[in-house]
Amino acid sequence: MRAMQQQQESAQVRVPHVLTVAGSDSGAGAGIQADLKACAARGVYCSTVITAVTAQNTAGVQGVNILPEEFVREQLKSVLSDMHPDVVKTGMLPSPGIIKVLCQSLKEFQVRALVVDPVMVSTSGDVLAGPSVLDTLREELLPLADIVTPNIREASALLCGARLETVADMHFAAKKIYDLGCRNVLVKGGDLPNCSDAVDVLFDGKELFEFRAARIITDNTHGTGCTLASAIAAELARGSPLFSAVKRAKQYVESALYYSKDILIGEGHQGPFDHLLKLKNNALNQCVPRPFDPNSLLLYAVTDSNMNKKWGRSISDAVQAAIEGGATIVQLREKDANTGDFLEAAKTCIEICHSRGVPLLINDRIDVALACDADGVHIGQSDIPAHVARMLLGPDKIIGVSCKTPAQAEKAWVDGADYIGCGGVYPTNTKQNNITVGLDGLKTVCLSSKLPVVAIGGIGISNAKPVMDLGVPNLKGVAVVSALFDRESVLAETQHLLSVITDSRRQ
Repeated sequence: MRAMQQQQESAQVRVPHVLTVAGSDSGAGAGIQADLKACAARGVYCSTVITAVTAQNTAGVQGVNILPEEFVREQLKSVLSDMHPDVVKTGMLPSPGIIKVLCQSLKEFQVRALVVDPVMVSTSGDVLAGPSVLDTLREELLPLADIVTPNIREASALLCGARLETVADMHFAAKKIYDLGCRNVLVKGGDLPNCSDAVDVLFDGKELFEFRAARIITDNTHGTGCTLASAIAAELARGSPLFSAVKRAKQYVESALYYSKDILIGEGHQGPFDHLLKLKNNALNQCVPRPFDPNSLLLYAVTDSNMNKKWGRSISDAVQAAIEGGATIVQLREKDANTGDFLEAAKTCIEICHSRGVPLLINDRIDVALACDADGVHIGQSDIPAHVARMLLGPDKIIGVSCKTPAQAEKAWVDGADYIGCGGVYPTNTKQNNITVGLDGLKTVCLSSKLPVVAIGGIGISNAKPVMDLGVPNLKGVAVVSALFDRESVLAETQHLLSVITDSRRQ
């Protein structure tokens, strides 16, 4: 038993972990919410200790409610004693007492690194921590920090109001703040006036480094400071050296700002940006994923690379003709196609299908489905399990599984598939050594399946009617290959087959 337990423990994966100690932003652009999103974007787990709850939006901060020191202490103990984060990142620490509680906890529970973002003045100019905090921050927290990341205003506050207006001033500030006892200082220059670049200055006690990026013109900058510090913490948790962590974090923030430069959230002067780089694409996507409709299985067209070559058709030409003929769902089954060519063709086919509201699936190739954002995949019994496909593709994609037996159909349902393809019903030339189930086998699987079923294998105009006449409610349609694509006119054959199927359903 002990050996089995040790084996299970050795198989477990240790996940990089950042604890953020900061204030909550009701607008979710900065603070705890920005930290969570930044860490998620960098592939790191993030736990939280909340020091204050703010009422704020894109117009500014309307109110701050500081949590009791003892409750902050309780939160810290809960996380540090059990979850053992690799890195602690601090944001808004609104009182000397909370800073003292944090310092005591950090001495009791050791972590690999401490990133201090001395949140006192937001980019919009709102004061988030009073002068009483400064002395405690300087004397107790900064000497524990592996890196401190003040913006221009915060650096000035730490240096008793020193004027910081140039990159040279930032060099001076970084050195002076280093003298307060921290191991590294990154002065963030996003608010530096009259500077065409976004410049951050790092001082490690020996050398000064400048990280430059093109300044992105946008109002969506709320939370950039919190995000940069959190991204640094995430990279440190992943094991990156500090210089690399800063560089990667800055590149990430630059990418997120550029992606988000024209999104609109809120009516104020400083909007949030999209940490996960998804919101704009989702908003612009006219084909928002819809729930899977089993009726789309009615005429299921499956392409074939050899047939396309035989008739001198491209994949997209074949799909275009099938869609115009009335195919209700399309699966790209291109076994012999080069991956790069297949991917490009799949992207074109998605546009064709979506223009008519028709789902497009990829056969077997989850990598291609992910790369082209297809509507889903169809997998066989020897392919990746359906539950793994679901984990990779997410909850909104369609997953179909080939089944020949009630047991396989039951497993497909348990694993989270959306439909099953049952067959071959009849002998077919498209798959070698394919065991047929016949009409009786198809009916048996349909009656036992909790999922909608599409019949496949050797089905064409001559024998589609007896398939559809089986009279089982969850048999939703037929899937065909050669009956459509091994013909001179894909359009005409699709129209003809659709007519046969729909006539059978009416009877």
